[in-house]
Amino acid sequence: MAAFDPWDPAFVADPYPAYAELRARGRVIRHEPTGQWLVPHHADVSALLRDRRLGRAYLHRFSHEDFGRTPPPPEHEPFHTLDGHGLLDLEPPDHTRVRRLVAKAFTPRTVERLVPYVRTLADELVSGLAAAGGGDLLTDVAEPLPVAVIAEMLGVPESDRVLLRPWSAAICGMYEPNPPPEAARRAVSASVEFSDYLRGLIAARREAPGDDLVSALIAAHDEDDRLTEQEMVSTCALLLNAGHEATVNATVNGWWALFRDPGQLAALRADPTLVPAAVEELLRYDTPLQLFARWVLDDIEIDGTVIPRGAELALLFGSANHDPAVFTDPGRLDLARRANPHISFGAGVHYCVGAPLARIELAASMRALLAKAPAMTPVREPERKPGFVIRGLAGLPVSL
Repeated sequence: MAAFDPWDPAFVADPYPAYAELRARGRVIRHEPTGQWLVPHHADVSALLRDRRLGRAYLHRFSHEDFGRTPPPPEHEPFHTLDGHGLLDLEPPDHTRVRRLVAKAFTPRTVERLVPYVRTLADELVSGLAAAGGGDLLTDVAEPLPVAVIAEMLGVPESDRVLLRPWSAAICGMYEPNPPPEAARRAVSASVEFSDYLRGLIAARREAPGDDLVSALIAAHDEDDRLTEQEMVSTCALLLNAGHEATVNATVNGWWALFRDPGQLAALRADPTLVPAAVEELLRYDTPLQLFARWVLDDIEIDGTVIPRGAELALLFGSANHDPAVFTDPGRLDLARRANPHISFGAGVHYCVGAPLARIELAASMRALLAKAPAMTPVREPERKPGFVIRGLAGLPVSL
């Protein structure tokens, strides 16, 4: 039996056999080590993402004690304050209010206006990689592109952008199951530093507003009192984190998958019109966000099993995206796959507001690499990051 063990490096390296075993065992499986109920099937994951009996948070309805949960340690408060007031963890009506404003930055027209900037930057980054004869695809292309784009939208000065990725990586360490004390310490420290930085940025934009999202958030706060300052800080942090984490990891996960499938890579190089379908297939094939948790706010029943209020569901995106009930031969990379209802960007009210921008960034970097680095090959097998929930590589050295 393939074991579901998010702390085992062998499982983290390839969780998909364990997912197959989970799907064979049933629709919901209790996992004692994490205290969660695992949901591995696509139909259930998709439906539960839309089920309002579940929530990303519960404090809008219950206290920790009423919900049967132990409050987090007081020393973790900076992380939970930053995380809990962001769009991802808010629930209606606060979520509705904040998302309505943030969505204005991601309208089709706004995103479309970014296309020339994204393509130009992708070309510049890949040209630098090509001129050097190779390098690390992660640090030379995958990271700087989405970080620069979302920082540009928010109005973060270029000189400060080097700070963002380390803060984000530290904060995201808290999303892993039962994070160790040192990971929690780093996340708390990064939350304090990131929050302080964003408060300073907000203060600067109050003095000199610009044509950026931070200025728009300030205007909404100061004129209509729709946002608290903490909501502004948390929303900016979330957009900076979520605005690049998935894109960075999807880029390196995707190219590593292509390198391991020479036939599909050759097909893509021969026919760049496959790029849009390739982006979708690579998001499905090796999903950058493997698990999305939900709290049970009201008792629910799944396949005859009653899941009580206060329980936590682990919706397994990686498993859902490999469910043979939905995807033909799901373990095969197929860049020409037509029916591809993957759920890598979620669903329901928490569907990723930046999904259209992420697709543009992934396609832009892929096209630039196909055009300017057509013979790109990996130097060696890359090291995978130890985290399970946010799936990525520590680097991807390549030669041209």
